[in-house]
Amino acid sequence: MFGYITVNHKSLSEENRQEYQSYYCGLCHVLKKSNGRKAQLLLNYDMTFLVILLTGLYELHNEEVTLPCAVHPGKKRAWINDATRYASDMNILLSYYNLVDDWKDDKNLPKHVLSVMLRKDFARLTVKYPRQARALEHYVSRLDMLEGKREENIDAISGLTGEMLGEIFAWKDDIWAEELHCLGFYMGKFIYLMDAYEDLTKDERRGEYNPFEKMAKENPDEFETWSKLILTSMMSECAKSFERLPILLHADIIRNILYSGVWSKYEYLQQKKKKRRDHK
Repeated sequence: MFGYITVNHKSLSEENRQEYQSYYCGLCHVLKKSNGRKAQLLLNYDMTFLVILLTGLYELHNEEVTLPCAVHPGKKRAWINDATRYASDMNILLSYYNLVDDWKDDKNLPKHVLSVMLRKDFARLTVKYPRQARALEHYVSRLDMLEGKREENIDAISGLTGEMLGEIFAWKDDIWAEELHCLGFYMGKFIYLMDAYEDLTKDERRGEYNPFEKMAKENPDEFETWSKLILTSMMSECAKSFERLPILLHADIIRNILYSGVWSKYEYLQQKKKKRRDHK
């Protein structure tokens, strides 16, 4: 489900591109250092965004390290701070649940094997972060129930992901917790609905649940307009929360992601649909 909160590289300055990459590489390094090489397979853009957001808000000091990179040969500059370590832990918690879910839904054996390899790390982190772990457990149980009964209330089903991600974004119990929770809440709703939008055709073909199913069948001519409006409203609320936070450090990168990068997959899907229509 995750991986939609990415940057629009084309719209970034060279300096901002290098800064974004440094945080991405830092998260990759911490995942490996804390949980082994297997954890590097779970690296995602959503948690990179969280690192940059928290770094900007709390104006954290970065430890700079230069690392060899097997994926991109050569030396890479990595920036690491307390937000990196927190996001790395959240990356593991989220990924474990996603891997278990993929095994349950698709019987994906490699993902099942990876989830088994992560069990000890997952157990350790549930003790370290009881609030976030409870939010994830509640999210999984409620999501299974609502998807099982094919919930038609889009706000209710997407709100589960929102509440869960809101708890993860609210890093500390301080004056910024409420606004960070709000930002995470609407971003979680966007992620869930963007994933549903991407999977709609596949889910219809397989007869599987999708929150957009009813809307697409009852109003096929208006579906694209309404789904875009819903997704836009979610990101609009995210942007409002960000603008209310006193963030100056890396604000350009964060705005790039919130106003442009998050739409990369949507625009790609629109291009695919246009090509299919043109070939008919």
